[in-house]
Amino acid sequence: MKLVHKLIMLFLGLNTILTAQTNNKLFSVLDVQHYKLAIEVNDSIDSIDATMDITIKFKQHTAPFYFDLVKKDSTGKGMHIEYILQNNDTIQFTHSNDKINLAPNNINTDSIFNYKIKYNGIPKDGLVIGKNLYNDRTYFGDNWPNRAHNWFPCIDHPSDKATIEYIIKAPNHYQTIANGFQIEETNLDNNLKLYHWKTEVPLPTKVMVVGIAKFAVQNIGETHNIPVSTWVYPQTKAAGFYDFSIAKEVLNFFIENVGEYPFLKLANVQSKTRFGGMENAGNIFYFEKSVTGNQDHKDLIAHEIAHQWFGNSATEIDWPHIWLSEGFATYLTDLYILKSDGEDAFKKRLNEEREKVLNFYKKQQTPIIDTKTKNYMSLLNPNSYQKGGWVLHMLRLKIGDENFWKGIQTYYNKYKLSNASTSNFKNIMAEVSKQNLDKFFMQWLEKSGQPILKTSWLYSPNKLRLLVHQTQDYTFEFPLDIELIYKDGSSEIKTINVTEKMAPYAIETNGEVTGIKLDPNMSLLFESFVE
Repeated sequence: MKLVHKLIMLFLGLNTILTAQTNNKLFSVLDVQHYKLAIEVNDSIDSIDATMDITIKFKQHTAPFYFDLVKKDSTGKGMHIEYILQNNDTIQFTHSNDKINLAPNNINTDSIFNYKIKYNGIPKDGLVIGKNLYNDRTYFGDNWPNRAHNWFPCIDHPSDKATIEYIIKAPNHYQTIANGFQIEETNLDNNLKLYHWKTEVPLPTKVMVVGIAKFAVQNIGETHNIPVSTWVYPQTKAAGFYDFSIAKEVLNFFIENVGEYPFLKLANVQSKTRFGGMENAGNIFYFEKSVTGNQDHKDLIAHEIAHQWFGNSATEIDWPHIWLSEGFATYLTDLYILKSDGEDAFKKRLNEEREKVLNFYKKQQTPIIDTKTKNYMSLLNPNSYQKGGWVLHMLRLKIGDENFWKGIQTYYNKYKLSNASTSNFKNIMAEVSKQNLDKFFMQWLEKSGQPILKTSWLYSPNKLRLLVHQTQDYTFEFPLDIELIYKDGSSEIKTINVTEKMAPYAIETNGEVTGIKLDPNMSLLFESFVE
């Protein structure tokens, strides 16, 4: 979504795209402290009736500002505002270009104000209302990347995090799941039930959701004092309870390796998300057909649980840094698979992920940190996921396991429940490893592509003469492992440091070499062909 309002502009970085940036100028003007959404749904129409209370801290004397909210249009979808109050006083506003423009009254620096917005309408997106696989009516929030403002007013950007609570009124044959912890469930008149959920920690809007449906719920116990539960359609109860039973084991892995779980619960929910899985904070939504009864999606479950730390708690400051969410979840899933399924399964995943990166590059030559793309959905590509994961893999090999995990933990502890940029992450890893990582981060994240190697070799007694030619435009610097295969069937691995576009290397050998293999241990993101 292009942000066209006059109060929106790009923050200028420090002469590098690695520096924190945000599309939201309001970040320096105000800070949303809390959302309180009261919403009522019914079985007869798709329209919602809602009231949103937004508590704001103003950081400076401010001119007119805005909230994001999709306006009702000629299709009949979108939201109509009935009134807005500022601290219980009527305030003038306009609603155009999907923004509520407000002129605040008597705003002082560090002042805190509450805005109550009464509205109704049929969500164009964001809150998915419809029938599930079994023809039962359901309501599922699906906000990523900035679709929350289709169904509630907010500052719809990951740089402005806030706590949220929901007061949900729904027909009493539904159950609800939402961020935070349920603090009330009350039967009302007219066959309605009220549910009240509330978070204790701030979230980005992309993972603020509710789910309203008929569920079979299984509480599978606690780990590290975190309750873990499964929410699936009643028709898939047995299969779903089995499929998500591994969640405690996965959660344990990340708590033990990354740090304390940031939320009050972990609920795994069968839903109508458009994604394979959506990492909504504390209650992950999975696509309907993820429930098979065969535990086919262990890696998907691990990926979404990893997001609870990276993406939900430590959140990218702006969309070009999305790899801090998706690349992290991808590689941490790989490391979980390494522990649970072994090295062969781990290397198989790395190889498959490398192939996806190489194939994507043939179609689109963009860097991981893509500041030009404004269609945020298109950032969900192999650069953000698989290439981001490969960068972490190569970083782990470069600085060692101990430094890698210490750096991951240090980075998370510093930026949990907050926002971070790639530069923030780089600085933490450099400090922990006591290495200069500027070149590494620049070439793998700011530059598009990867090494494309043409190699040729010649054996002479006790020496292998190898020519390595990087055929891509930009010259990368990297270690390259060479497996020497000897005539007697034995082999050994030698490592050379490649720093030039084309260079010869003389490698000492322990016998007659009959063949070589580049990168035998899956350590480098590259493409090659041998003459």
